[in-house]
Amino acid sequence: DATWITMLENRLYLAKEFLKDTGNIFVRCDYNGNMYVRLLMNEIFGKENFKNEIIINRTQEFFKFAQGLNKFMVDTDTLFLWAKTEKSLFNEIRLKREIDKWWEPFLPGEPQSEEDRYRIVFNRKIKAPKGRKWGLKQAQIEELEREGRIKIENGKVLYAPLWTTLKNNWTDIPGYSRRWEFPTENSEILLKRVIESSSNEDDLVMDFFLGSGTTTAVAHKLKRKWIGVEMGEHFWTI
Repeated sequence: DATWITMLENRLYLAKEFLKDTGNIFVRCDYNGNMYVRLLMNEIFGKENFKNEIIINRTQEFFKFAQGLNKFMVDTDTLFLWAKTEKSLFNEIRLKREIDKWWEPFLPGEPQSEEDRYRIVFNRKIKAPKGRKWGLKQAQIEELEREGRIKIENGKVLYAPLWTTLKNNWTDIPGYSRRWEFPTENSEILLKRVIESSSNEDDLVMDFFLGSGTTTAVAHKLKRKWIGVEMGEHFWTI
């Protein structure tokens, strides 16, 4: 552990120097080292720059069946996200819902003003229930009306948003791929989310544990500039 931490520490200090003030860094780790990585990143990048602990799949290739276990099987890894400074770039990612689910558009709590207590839905002025407030702005309601995604049913307002905002649970996608027979090959869809959330076209993406080269391949497809670094045997064999 000490050797691994020292190796990582050296590279993370260098990585911080390479990053722009608007830059971010993602570090993937499994359960063997995630507690060390979290402390190391706090020390180098600062607790105040910690942004997310993202949960990702180890694999989604087959149904796992086992008997005689004395613990739960490990199904996820951790993907940490740190910013370099408070100026870091972040792009919200929206996902299209595959199944319509209807919700009431209210949140717990009292409205901040009398105006916020009401919304106009299909030309009807509707008051938020007692102890609750509207979770949608008037412009959002009008957009939902145009899309046919809001209705009044049995006296209740219900809406079915077409999009959902990506949160820190990424277990809906594969965490690894097996295209090049590389043991820790990240999936392209995983790295697409990483790159799109933290950079724009023509920005520079760097992976200094390049492995199978997936980061640079995805960065290229997304019209980013890129630098990939690999050392040792993998440089020649992969």
